Formats: sequence, structure tokens, C-alpha cells
Amino acid sequence: MAQDHLILGLESSCDDTGAAVVRRRADGAAQILSNVVMGQDALHAAFGGVVPEIAARAHAEKIDLAVEDALAVAGVALRDCDAVAVTAGPGLIGGVLAAVMCGKGLAAAAGLPLIGVNHLAGHALTPRLTDAVPYPYLMLLVSGGHCQFLRVDGPDAFTRLGGTIDDAPGEAFDKVARLLGLPQPGGPSVEVCAAQAEGTVRLPRPLLDRPGCDMSFSGLKTAVLRARDDLVAEHGGLPRGKRADLCHGFQEAVRDVLAEKTRRALAQCPGMTALTVAGGVAANGRLRAALQDVARDAGLPFVAPPLTLCTDNAAMIAWAGAERFAGGDRDDLTLAARPRWPLDQTSAPMLGSGKRGAKA
Repeated sequence: MAQDHLILGLESSCDDTGAAVVRRRADGAAQILSNVVMGQDALHAAFGGVVPEIAARAHAEKIDLAVEDALAVAGVALRDCDAVAVTAGPGLIGGVLAAVMCGKGLAAAAGLPLIGVNHLAGHALTPRLTDAVPYPYLMLLVSGGHCQFLRVDGPDAFTRLGGTIDDAPGEAFDKVARLLGLPQPGGPSVEVCAAQAEGTVRLPRPLLDRPGCDMSFSGLKTAVLRARDDLVAEHGGLPRGKRADLCHGFQEAVRDVLAEKTRRALAQCPGMTALTVAGGVAANGRLRAALQDVARDAGLPFVAPPLTLCTDNAAMIAWAGAERFAGGDRDDLTLAARPRWPLDQTSAPMLGSGKRGAKA
């Protein structure tokens, strides 16, 4: 007989230390009892991006505190949980190790099952956590390190339809912000600056002239650099208004590429129950509006998580663990931290392979 499951989730793949308690009810409904996120923006601000060594140390110092807070907010004890779910990759290996080792210790001490979760699966299953979206659905996973279209048929069943062949959009946002002297993280900074634009700078839409769902954002970043240099040469500096126009042009180019590629992805997989989006870049308002239009034209519901669940968080990891747990999946204390871990295990890797395996 199906029953409720209470899952403790841990997340530390990049620069957010997270712990959460999520209940999966017998009927499959979700309830987030707590979702603690301890950010590291102040630690990395002076470096213009995330420093892996600093991030790993901060995770090791905070992960147990995040767990204590998550259990306290949820009003439960560790012994009340049915399993511990932890991000086992992909991500910065030092950070991933912090949560994996903490999760192993908690599971061993309390005698609880351990469930290793792919961080990308956490994002991809978020629509089921927030809106109980039935399988199969199309997911645009768009974040700082990843961008891919996924057909989601189950908690461990993902088919990649296309993705970025170089930079992810979030990475491009961060680099553009750095080029323009805006603070990190770049996504929110560029969006705020773009909203102040009175004009725009026309920039290329990479790969729209080629069929398929693959994307490229590295050249777009270079186009921003050249446009910036032209503006500096013309004005003897970069006026605030011109910087806003450049942010606007960049954001519109990213939006147009993602919207058109989403249309193509939907055309490749009829019968979807919804168009969904997740990942940090899913917080961008212009992108959400464009994807909502694409979904409407396709006659599908559009599902985007609340902003607090767009960026890295442990609630999505707990939920992905709950889905696997309900299906009878378990891991043991040999669970390893993985810097690379593609969701689609059958498709050729987008970014090549190395000694550590396929990148994406």
C-alpha cells in the first residue's frame, strides 16, 4: 500500500548550501516543509565569479547548520525521515563532496536509506514538485552551467533533444555582466540594467539559421564585447544609457534563441502534457514571457517554478529523491560524488568527454 514519505534533501553543487524537508504523500502530492538556502555571494564578490575552493570550504562549514535549520523549521527530527537524498553530481567536486559525505553520515547514524540525486534531475522534476505535472512533458533546463531540452518520461527517464554546444546562458549572462562592470550574479544584474534601456543594440541570434535544437552563446558574448568596445571608442567611455541598451540587446537575443529553439523542440515531441522551464535563468522575466507565448501557441500549459525554486535549492533534491524512493530505488555508502553526470545516458555528449566522463 502506498504511503507518505518524508525526505531530507541536501544540495551543495555550486555556491548555495541547501537542506530541505519534503513530504511526498501517498497520492503523489508534494509538500515542502522547509527549504533552507545559505548563499555565498559575499564570499565570491571580489573575484567576479565562484571560486571552487572557497565554495567547498563554505559548504563544509555550513551543511550541518543548514540541516539543523531545515529539520527545526519542518518541526521534525532526523529519525522521523524516511530517507536522505543528496546531490551526488554534477557540480564542483569539492562542494558535491561536502553534501555527499554529510548525507552518508546522517544516513548511517540514523539507519536511513541514502539516495543519490542528479542535480539536473532535481531541476527537471521541479514541475512535479510545484504543479504535479504528469509525464511526459518538455523541460527547458536553463542555468549557469547547463542548457538543454529534455523530454521527461519518469524520474530516471530523460531524452535530450538538444542543448548548448558551448557556454550555457547563465554563464553568458555572468560574463556579459563582467564585461559591462555589473555585479555578480550576472543574470539579475543584466535584467535590471536592461529594464532601464531606452533603445537596444542589435546582436546576432546564433544557430537560428541551422535546423535542430542545439544552441550556442559563446559567440553572442563575443558580439557584446565588440559592441561595447565600439561604444567606448565612440563615446570615450560607456555611458549608463548605452550600457542599458547593450544589456537589452543581449537579453533579447538570448530570449529569441531560446524561444525559437523551444518551438522546434516541441515540434519534435508531440503529445507533451506541458512546456516547463527550470534553472536559474528561468527567473528571467522576459524569457518566461516568451516561453509562455510559445506554450500558448502550441496549446499547452506553461509551468515555471516560483523564483525561490529556480536557483539551486535542496527542496528539488528532496523531491527527486522522493520520486526515486517511491519507485524502490536506493543507494548505499559507496555512493560517489561525480563532477560530470549527464541525464541522458544514451545520447552522445554535447560537450565531449574526458577522463571524468561525458560533460553533458
